Amino acid sequence: MSNAKTAVVIGAGFAGCEAAKQLSKRGIKVKLYEMKPKKFSPAHTSENFAELVCSNSFKAMRLETAAGLLKKEMEHFGSISLKFAYKSQVPAGGALAVDRDLFSKLVTEEIESDENIEVIRDEVTSIPEADAVIVAAGPLVSDALSKELEKLAGGFLSFYDAAAPIVTAESIDMNSAFYASRYDRGGDTDYINCPLNKEEYETFYNELINAETAELHSVDLNKEVFEGCMPIEVLAKRGPDTIRFGPMKPVGLRDPKTGQRPWAVLQLRKENAEGTMYNLVGFQTNLKFGEQKRVFSLIPALKNAEFVRYGVMHRNTFINSPKALNENLSFKSATNVFAAGQITGVEGYMESAACGIVAGINAANYLNGKTHLSLPLETMMGALINYTVRSTSSDFQPMGASFGLLPPLPVQIRDKKERYRALAERSLKILSGINMD
Repeated sequence: MSNAKTAVVIGAGFAGCEAAKQLSKRGIKVKLYEMKPKKFSPAHTSENFAELVCSNSFKAMRLETAAGLLKKEMEHFGSISLKFAYKSQVPAGGALAVDRDLFSKLVTEEIESDENIEVIRDEVTSIPEADAVIVAAGPLVSDALSKELEKLAGGFLSFYDAAAPIVTAESIDMNSAFYASRYDRGGDTDYINCPLNKEEYETFYNELINAETAELHSVDLNKEVFEGCMPIEVLAKRGPDTIRFGPMKPVGLRDPKTGQRPWAVLQLRKENAEGTMYNLVGFQTNLKFGEQKRVFSLIPALKNAEFVRYGVMHRNTFINSPKALNENLSFKSATNVFAAGQITGVEGYMESAACGIVAGINAANYLNGKTHLSLPLETMMGALINYTVRSTSSDFQPMGASFGLLPPLPVQIRDKKERYRALAERSLKILSGINMD
């Protein structure tokens, strides 16, 4: 099959490589730009594509995990990331871990040997003229290109990821919480309030200020940004009442169980329109993930909380996708330009690769005059893309694969492992009936 139309892909990370292959499979000639080795970001050292800059693990493989389901779905689309992950796999228990150098080498060889893909080792500083363009430049996109992206995104571009944790709605103990807005303003179900009495607050406070934090690197945050998105644990160290008169202030709230104003309150706000996930308001944090679960679970309503996403603070350029992108991942301001990978607000190696697959297919469909690929919300890939372009949160933040993104089952299953397996089986059944072209 031949096609006179051409596409440009910017960035040869996970998303860019997946997008380029999806375009190539559909007969589109691709120019893939990669600035390495001419220029390296602060996090990259290898000349090869799909470089792993942090862990060498792609997370769990079990179907009853969100990461495992995502991989199974990606297999349906012929993911090259998974193809070469299996070929470079190293022992890691139930996780899929790889020899990072071998993995990147195999991906690079695959891309460079594709007759439909022309690799250009050069930095892109402006959006090229082409029939279609996919920007997959990653979270450490160069300054010059980020200015171009900011224009495309209508100013909706974030340069730092300072996110609070998110928990599943079904894991919140409503016996220890209540719905209300401060002073009864807004809807009755806008917020879930998690009250603490004096003793509970003091226990929580002492554990919070003594919890172990993650290391911040110079490339991650500068002092001004750090001040502007103060971590809850840093704010707490300014005094025992600081957060009680800040993010945990109880004013304007009355616990219906006691009829009194609580000593302190953590508010939870809906993270999605479906109300399956809730954000811990004002709790951006740099605590280690294990510490977040341990300390935040001391709040009575969160004693059994399932964390969809832990709080993070690091350098991360990403688009406010719900405002800037269409459903097919194209920019509202330029429908022939698509975004893919972490730049869209997905978080993780496989999530970036999955986003690249969808962007590549949709760019090809755009060029070939076909309807864009819209995956059902019951699939992990569909739910992840849906969150990215349709999130209703006032503070859009990156998200990884999570069962909390999926619509609930029609019949509740109490056992978590069985429930997750049922969600995964539903997804794969739906996906099996979808035309991958």
